[in-house]
Amino acid sequence: MSHTVTVRTATVTTSTSSILINTGFMRSYRGVLKVLELILGIICTGIMGYLFDYSIAIRPGHLFLFLMVTTFMIATFILVLSSLFSISSEAMISKTLFEVLYHAIAFGLLLAASINFMMLISDERRGATRYYNLHVTVASLGLINSVFYLLSTVFGIRSYRGL
Repeated sequence: MSHTVTVRTATVTTSTSSILINTGFMRSYRGVLKVLELILGIICTGIMGYLFDYSIAIRPGHLFLFLMVTTFMIATFILVLSSLFSISSEAMISKTLFEVLYHAIAFGLLLAASINFMMLISDERRGATRYYNLHVTVASLGLINSVFYLLSTVFGIRSYRGL
């Protein structure tokens, strides 16, 4: 009777403390994508927070994008932390349906929020608001981040199916 054995290697950095860091995660495509998603989420959340400080009226489309970016930034941060500090959680989470569903939902909601936001700001003229360039930047970064979540969904499906 024949069977297949999969060997998984992970690079672990240890010091005198008991904290283990899974540096092999940061070298994988999935790890790099998650870090890029996190960085873009931080940038978008920061710009939207800045715009909310100097805006008189907050429109529902602005709030929707801000909530989606913030929500998925926090959840991605938790995924990165758990994968970075625990070898077993990184290996187990990638084999479950959670990662596939999370990235698929993040892709859909961020895409919808970014397109909605892009349509809202396209109604405004370039000179009509002071912060038009920042609005375009946030909408563009939201679209790029949704593409990253789509790629993470594809990698998650491959990992879930064992491809």
